[in-house]
Amino acid sequence: MSEDSKQSTLLLDRSDVRVNHETGIAATIRSFIDKVRSGDLGSLPVVVGLVIIWTVFGTLNPTFLSSNNLANLLFDASTVGIISLGIVCVLMVGEIDLSVGSISGFASAMVGMLWVNEGWPVALAILAALVFGGVIGTVYALLFNRLGMPSFVSTLAGLLAVLGMQLYLLGATGSINLPYGSAIVNFGQLMVIPRPLAYLFALVPGLVMLFSGFGTVRRRRRANLSAPSAGGIVAKAVAITVALEFVAFYLNQDRGIPWMFALFVVLVIVMDYALTRTQWGRSMSAVGGNREAARRAGINVRRIYTSAFVLCAMFAALGGVLAAARLASASQQAGTGDVNLNAIAAAVIGGTSLFGGRGSAYSALLGIIVIQSIASGLTMLDLSSALRYMITGAVLAIAVIVDSLARRSRASHGRG
Repeated sequence: MSEDSKQSTLLLDRSDVRVNHETGIAATIRSFIDKVRSGDLGSLPVVVGLVIIWTVFGTLNPTFLSSNNLANLLFDASTVGIISLGIVCVLMVGEIDLSVGSISGFASAMVGMLWVNEGWPVALAILAALVFGGVIGTVYALLFNRLGMPSFVSTLAGLLAVLGMQLYLLGATGSINLPYGSAIVNFGQLMVIPRPLAYLFALVPGLVMLFSGFGTVRRRRRANLSAPSAGGIVAKAVAITVALEFVAFYLNQDRGIPWMFALFVVLVIVMDYALTRTQWGRSMSAVGGNREAARRAGINVRRIYTSAFVLCAMFAALGGVLAAARLASASQQAGTGDVNLNAIAAAVIGGTSLFGGRGSAYSALLGIIVIQSIASGLTMLDLSSALRYMITGAVLAIAVIVDSLARRSRASHGRG
């Protein structure tokens, strides 16, 4: 090779290094901007909305952002949040479940009846409630897959039927008190993560992001594919670690982080992995995006629908059990009121599409924090519940509008 060729090669190598270095510094920002321009907004709207809500309520009443109030908010958000996690599953396949509130109420009544009245071990009573939820979900799936009954109709019928079963189970008294001081009631009302353990848990997401990110880089480079920049991966990991450590520090100034909320977060992480990293999760998105195309691609569409309905009903049952633990009772009011609406609204507000094919387990987490923040803030300002319903309805409408506009943007970007 001539001297001129060597110099040209050296200059090209240096140019590549410089480009890669610039990419490493700006990769995250550039990728984020490209996604927004293409209509892939992700969690951006709900995060911005949450910042606005906290700023407004924090300004009107500084106690709103106190660590004690935020801990209470996390306690209250966990029960409906878990129910909303199931709603994400059915929305992903383009269906709906209107009976999650009734299922949660019946599950709480079932635990109270079996544990308190019949003397069953509490773990066995909870397992029975979860199995009941699975059975109800299987019935919905059979009605949908075999008879073609729309999920709106079958779950609306289930709402009424299961509510009747709940009232029958509770009998004339209308409520069953759970023993104060029991492990499940302490879990729902008092138990928080010890401070050193909370700081340790806050390190885990950043470390997982770091190791998985570098693993992806190595695999893609071995396959001679473009890979994410190391600088961008480190920046993301550091940012999320600093944020979570600050949250742990702030909440530990008073009560701390509830174990019940930690359970909710673990379920969100597990479902996120299942929806994004497994064949089942990819099949869920495919069925929700285009059922016929998914069937022709060899996906067992009926099985996917069945899994979605069963998971939704079981999450509803688990949410009902935790709600009973939170209130230390199972009553006729459990699962009624706005439980149904809040669970569905949380999934949609968090970013799960009503049109199917797109969603995230983190939608339930973000959405229920938004709804619970509105409820907590208005309560602290001593405003009526009527205003809370109106504001929550407006936020839900805005979320659906944003989703519709984002879909149009993605469609036009794809055609372009």
